[in-house]
Amino acid sequence: MDAKFDRHRWESSRSDCLCMTRRNFLGASVALTLAPLACPFAGLTKGAAVEPLKIDTYHYIDPMFEGIRIVLSYMGEKYSPAYIQGISGMAFRIAGPCPCAPTCAVAMDPKALLKTLGYTLTEHNLGWKDDDVSSQLPGMITKVKASIDAKQPALVWHAFTNAEWDVVCGYDDAEGVFIGRGSYAGNKEFAKAKQSRAAEAVKICPAFGALIVGKKEGGFDARAAEFAALNEAVRHARNTAKSLSGPEHEGLAAYDDWIASFKKPDKKRDNGDSYTFGCYRSTRTAASPFLHELASKYPRLKSNLMKAAAEFEREVAALNGAEPLIWWNSPESDPDRNAKLWPILTKAREHYAKGISYIEKCLPG
Repeated sequence: MDAKFDRHRWESSRSDCLCMTRRNFLGASVALTLAPLACPFAGLTKGAAVEPLKIDTYHYIDPMFEGIRIVLSYMGEKYSPAYIQGISGMAFRIAGPCPCAPTCAVAMDPKALLKTLGYTLTEHNLGWKDDDVSSQLPGMITKVKASIDAKQPALVWHAFTNAEWDVVCGYDDAEGVFIGRGSYAGNKEFAKAKQSRAAEAVKICPAFGALIVGKKEGGFDARAAEFAALNEAVRHARNTAKSLSGPEHEGLAAYDDWIASFKKPDKKRDNGDSYTFGCYRSTRTAASPFLHELASKYPRLKSNLMKAAAEFEREVAALNGAEPLIWWNSPESDPDRNAKLWPILTKAREHYAKGISYIEKCLPG
């Protein structure tokens, strides 16, 4: 029997373990390079390789929802990458900075997004942090391979990247590997990793196993989803309460924390800074095209939506300027770097705040 999903336990467990341990995991993989991971799965019976399904690449460094978009695209859906980032809320998020923020401080989980879009879903959860999931693992592997055999890509947690949802689109039993893509793995040549790798997530977080998207059985209320996303963007940005179960903030307060931390000359750039920067700088690039899509649907709101889009473009431009100072290959400890970085983050925050203000003008009183 699959482990039952418990969102409260998910959030508390993720925040407790990822903030402390993911830094070490990410530090080992360094610069989000796209090197495929490969290693044999000992003891697996040799079999024929299954040619990978022809799936799209990741357009954003998004650990949660871009994989869903890739699966739905393979199934024939025409949603743009920016649209999925928009209605999921990811296009407007910022939290932490903490390595768990992009996967913990989200507007919804993948199951909720698929339900919103009208799709059924089968979950194959393995277990929680530090669980022995060896008895669950063979069944999950079998179900993922059955999905591939049925010409349906599967979402697998920690398949190729570290504690993210990846897309498995093929397998090779002779090598004992899954084949596919992740947000920063396998987007040139396909990534490969042992089929048991998903179980290794228990070292740092819950092992969520696999999600297999089913048939579309419900309708999609696009207008409701779009305005819910805009409302959530404003709520998230203005929220001053602590997020997760730790000391992390979200929205403008998260920006403030980030800026304040680099005002300290002895602040060290850590993996939480680099990872969250990589995710949020990438997903924020979806905000403008998403708002352009909405502007074409809601002419009365076009002016403010376009102004918001322009501000988010300026925010991204500012974040691009921060890359040499905060990315993986930047110095860990450098007072001069810190003195250059916090003003850039301040500028990015200003544009983010303006973008949110224009969105707020689009919402009913």
